[in-house]
Amino acid sequence: MPTPNYQNRDIPSSKDFHVNADFQKRAVIKPEDYLWTPSAIPGVEEIMLDRIDDGMTPTTTVARYLANSEFPSSTHKDGQEIFVLDGSFADEHREYLAGTYVRKPMGIASTLRVGANGSTMFIKSHQIPKNDTQRTVIETNKAKWRPGVITGLQVMPLHEFGGEHVALVRWAPNTQFTLHSHRGGEEILVLDGVFFDEHDRYPKGTWIRSPHLSHHTPFTKQEGALIYVKVGHLLPLSI
Repeated sequence: MPTPNYQNRDIPSSKDFHVNADFQKRAVIKPEDYLWTPSAIPGVEEIMLDRIDDGMTPTTTVARYLANSEFPSSTHKDGQEIFVLDGSFADEHREYLAGTYVRKPMGIASTLRVGANGSTMFIKSHQIPKNDTQRTVIETNKAKWRPGVITGLQVMPLHEFGGEHVALVRWAPNTQFTLHSHRGGEEILVLDGVFFDEHDRYPKGTWIRSPHLSHHTPFTKQEGALIYVKVGHLLPLSI
């Protein structure tokens, strides 16, 4: 699967504990905005996409692991959701190649061993509901696509729980969707091609988080696009 062209940038103030922390606001990070920062774990660099506090709180990152590195067993409070962008990693169960979606519910401890080519992953930590106990592994390079709701779209469901839905969506070139909104918001990572809406142009590697009931009219041009999409997980606490 084609992956974003991650670039080394100057190190930001990674000690800021609040990054895109207002989930009622739209947030966009494009490849030219990437700022790789050494994480608290030696051998790992990361781009912090959003974080609301320090410690064991919800975070969304792109993490880059050194080749042939190994990390001791750890448990992620409220689980972890991973999409492998390039390279590979393994745990006690198996190896996960580029294009693999992994969802680990809370309370599961595992080691992490990184392959000879290193690995870059899109990771959402501490965001899985306690009653969502299904462990999911999908090799998207082998899984089947389903027809989308309009001509030009193909969908690969990855996970569904309550009002939350996670999927890959493949957009054919020159596909136009209608104006629509998302209850519980929408989060997109552009994996390939170029994605558009009336607000902006989003090349491969762009991350977009849109709040509850936000709306847009997405489309593609001649490049088409492949996107990771998660909806329904950004409901305000008062809802």
